[in-house]
Amino acid sequence: MARLIVKSPYIKCGSGKSAGGYLKYIATRERVEIIPDDRPPTQKQTQLIAKLVKDFPDAKELMEYEDYAAHPTKATASALITLALESNWDRVQGTEGYAKYIALRPRAERLGEHGLFGDDDAVDLAAVADELDHYTGNVWTHIISLHREDAERLGYDHADAWRTLLRTHRNDIAAAMKIPPEDFHWYAAFHDEGNHPHVHMMAWSAKPNQAYLSKDGIRQIKSTLTNQIFRQELLHVYEQKNKSRDELVAEARKAMLELAKAMREMTCIHPEAEQMIWNLSRQLGQVGGKKTYGYLPKPMKKLADEIVDQMARLPTVDACYQTWWELQCQVEDYYSEGKKRLRPPLSQQKEFRQIKNAVIREAEHLRMNRFSFEDEEMQDDGEQISTYGMSYECQDLQSVANDESYPLEKRDEAAEQLEQLAEDGDAYAQYIIGTAYRDGGLLIPDTAKAQKLLERAAEQDLDVAQYALGKLYLSDDADVHDSAKGIYWLKRSADNGNDYAAYRLGKEYLSGKNTAKDAETAASYLRQAANDGNAYAQYLLGKLTLMGEGVPKDTNAAYEWFAAARDNGHAYAEFFMKRMERGEQEPPSVLLSATRLLYHMGNIFRDNAPTPAATGVQIDRKRLAQLRQKRIALGHKPDDHELEQQQGFSMKFHM
Repeated sequence: MARLIVKSPYIKCGSGKSAGGYLKYIATRERVEIIPDDRPPTQKQTQLIAKLVKDFPDAKELMEYEDYAAHPTKATASALITLALESNWDRVQGTEGYAKYIALRPRAERLGEHGLFGDDDAVDLAAVADELDHYTGNVWTHIISLHREDAERLGYDHADAWRTLLRTHRNDIAAAMKIPPEDFHWYAAFHDEGNHPHVHMMAWSAKPNQAYLSKDGIRQIKSTLTNQIFRQELLHVYEQKNKSRDELVAEARKAMLELAKAMREMTCIHPEAEQMIWNLSRQLGQVGGKKTYGYLPKPMKKLADEIVDQMARLPTVDACYQTWWELQCQVEDYYSEGKKRLRPPLSQQKEFRQIKNAVIREAEHLRMNRFSFEDEEMQDDGEQISTYGMSYECQDLQSVANDESYPLEKRDEAAEQLEQLAEDGDAYAQYIIGTAYRDGGLLIPDTAKAQKLLERAAEQDLDVAQYALGKLYLSDDADVHDSAKGIYWLKRSADNGNDYAAYRLGKEYLSGKNTAKDAETAASYLRQAANDGNAYAQYLLGKLTLMGEGVPKDTNAAYEWFAAARDNGHAYAEFFMKRMERGEQEPPSVLLSATRLLYHMGNIFRDNAPTPAATGVQIDRKRLAQLRQKRIALGHKPDDHELEQQQGFSMKFHM
């Protein structure tokens, strides 16, 4: 396999040590003729290699070592010994045996009197050596090596090619070594020897102690040079790899999204995790400051980690994590082959740090006795407009505007006619166009126009318009937010029989976000919605009745409300019924803690699912999350036609 080897030891100058000797050595060592010698290595060579490997274990990383291990001959032994010693010059120059070997070696391909090259065409060997003899900082001695067949095929089997390469990328190498370009000094020599032609490059800063080269810096140098040397070949390789990777990502994403969806939709009976979350909630009351993972004491962090790993034992979570992990490993293998990777516990996986904070949020909700509603996936039918009372003209125009099979011009024309109807006072047209301006799509979003049109429809006592207007006023959009008006219009809508408006009022009076908390008033509105068959209100009323919050505590009545919610399709209602049948007495928030955490984990896994490459603009998951939050701040639900808008699809009007 084609590859480039980069070694970057350094010579620590000062205290009697200098890099001048190394410079003269690499500059004047003559080319060694390639003479095949398949005879076994000599005893002295074998002994010297054994000592070298023991003294310098990183010698095994050299391509010369691979050659020697595969075919131990006099030629491969000689090549290994030479480069291993040159790679560890600083450590061997004072060692008599090693130093003697180096001194007796033949002397690089010369570009005149010597083989040294740098930024300038003419290099004064004596002057550079003198500079290094008096230098007190560290001097790095990069060794850059290729397989001979790669060097010959790609044209890097002579000094001129390497000189051009290193001059072109000298600033990149300087940056990797944290040296300003103006302070970067370097010289190099090409050694065309054995199966691995290589370059010795010495690099240092004009200001001692300024340079610094980390492992990441070495990788950066290697990457830069590799991309240049193998440019044309890499283009084809990457093209093939990217194709395979994209296919892999697509399949893995599909599997992950299915698992994440299952996590969000399932209920979870996990007494161990529930008890641990309850314990964490009580401990949170003992600490001040931010209630996030990074600010918690170590014992609480440990407990949060244990909760995450406890949840990770659930088969669905484990399968989802394993799918994600296998994908990560396979993609990384394309660019870093042969590296063994052990899957860390979920709590230690940096990509899923959000889960720890989700754990802490759930524990904090328990501590603060905050009410949860479990309606994140609610299908909001409160804006479902009835055609009863709608004019035939309005119905026809709405149908055309919604139908994506029609040409865009025809749909635009229908929207214009709907706007004219709205202007003439048609409440249904005002509502349809108002929500279209609110949501965007066929019409450019305009909150001011949406507010005006919805107000006109609401004043005509259209309940869906009153409900939509109430939600608009209660949104986080600073341009329209008005808590009092929002509550007012929700009440008007509820009085007109909109069960979703009544349910929303119940939530508002329970949370206290936009109005004063009032459990009794909340229960009254929830009962109104529940009696109209609203499953979410029935479920929430069941929880209130089980707790005795705003209504008398009544286990039997709670069970009946849960049963009604279950019959109307509420996913969590049966969960409580089963827990009640088992005689469990914990507060509803505790019983739900593991389920809610599982829901959050499902969202986090969904957001971390790999995104397949697509044509056009690509958005990473962090940017996507930012856009999602921005939409929420503008008053939209997290999943409010998000996909359609991202892909440029038209927004359908509400029916």
